[in-house]
Amino acid sequence: MRNGLVQLGAWAAATGAAVALSWLGVHAVLTGAAFEQPTALPLPSPKAGGTPSSATTAPEQPRSAAQSASPAQPASPAATTHGPTPVAPVPPPTRRPTPTAGATSTVKSYPIPGGRVALDLKPDHASLVSATPDPGWQMQVWNGVQWMRIDFTKDDQANSVFVYWNGHPPVVETAVR
Repeated sequence: MRNGLVQLGAWAAATGAAVALSWLGVHAVLTGAAFEQPTALPLPSPKAGGTPSSATTAPEQPRSAAQSASPAQPASPAATTHGPTPVAPVPPPTRRPTPTAGATSTVKSYPIPGGRVALDLKPDHASLVSATPDPGWQMQVWNGVQWMRIDFTKDDQANSVFVYWNGHPPVVETAVR
């Protein structure tokens, strides 16, 4: 009886130590990787119609010492004003992430039977933004170092989006079967 209790105690201690060690290892890995905040992708701003406010107001011309001594004579015809100078409204500043130089990216959507895939295509690689299956369909993603595959399946149907980049800009192909 005593021998059985010693073996049970040793087994419990070894199992507890193994579970604690596994939990600490998994916790250390997941803490830094699992809960990263998503990053917003910069979107191109719409082109404003017209020109900036410099088209509606004349640029100020520097005055020389002789011109500043005689305020009765204007420096140029453009400096003569009869009333307030019109100024174009300035939009309030917005908080948008500024894209870094050379980090151009384009988010493109690829609808196929079974779902829709959105990819962020950069000059040297691609990343998955979202893959949304249609109702009743299932989705699976495979990633490699220089390729990606997204499958939508339902019963015996399977449709795929393939993306690969191996020293060239990303190429996107769809396969509908």
